[in-house]
Amino acid sequence: MGIRVYKPTSAGRRNASVLTHEEVTKTSPERSLLEPLNRKGGRNSQGKITVRGRGGGVKRMYRKIDFKRRDRDGVEGKVVGIEYDPNRSGHIALIEYADGVKRYIIAPKGLKDGDTVLSSSDKAIEPTVGNCMPLRYIPTGMDVHAVELAPGGGAKMCRAAGMYARLSNKEGAYATLVMPSGEIRRVLIDCRATVGAVGNSDNQNRRIGKAGLNRKLGRRPKVRGVAMSHHAHPLGGGEGRSKSGRPPVSRSGTLAKGGSTRNRAKPSQDLIIRRRKSKRYGQLK
Repeated sequence: MGIRVYKPTSAGRRNASVLTHEEVTKTSPERSLLEPLNRKGGRNSQGKITVRGRGGGVKRMYRKIDFKRRDRDGVEGKVVGIEYDPNRSGHIALIEYADGVKRYIIAPKGLKDGDTVLSSSDKAIEPTVGNCMPLRYIPTGMDVHAVELAPGGGAKMCRAAGMYARLSNKEGAYATLVMPSGEIRRVLIDCRATVGAVGNSDNQNRRIGKAGLNRKLGRRPKVRGVAMSHHAHPLGGGEGRSKSGRPPVSRSGTLAKGGSTRNRAKPSQDLIIRRRKSKRYGQLK
């Protein structure tokens, strides 16, 4: 992958950079794996805006990704091409299996056209890039992505561009993963993962450069709370820009910086060995 920087012919071009997408080998998507993407613009079922800053954007179709790969166990698949996906930061790979079925998977780094991928529930396959298997049969020290949180639930973690988790230990019914954020957590050893790291790792180095590109991505401008009227935001109103001594809060009054906002603990929290950030110092332990 590479980053292209243009000559500063305008204010937007001066600070912008684009991806060259050198990994992409197929430009047209598989029509049988497309479905319409109905966007709500941040509105709930009542039509009320619940998430600010959403709306507009370029119209696009959703690519159906096979996050489970369980019904393809033992069937050899061949990589037809690597494609750009407008709905995610990483690229996707079109796989054609020996029985003629076509599926999309998240494209790992190093996967090329013509390569073969497999998925299995046992140790009958080798832990090579693109193969999907339970953590039980993946050697410790390897990088994995598209990790399940519960067996059969489909990939939930490490799906963005350049992401991977390091399989550091296996003990009893759990495997220990070092997440990209620095969090260390346990996952059931029968959860599946795909070997390798997600491709398009240069995505983090891309610079948007101008507001117009954010609008194409469906991100609208956000007005600061202190600039609103007193009836529109808890921090609004008053003479000049003043918070009146109140800590930063959202429009509904929820603390925005620090403080607990979670109403109930999730069961998966019990499996976290080391948190991403220390509660006291805001740094890694």
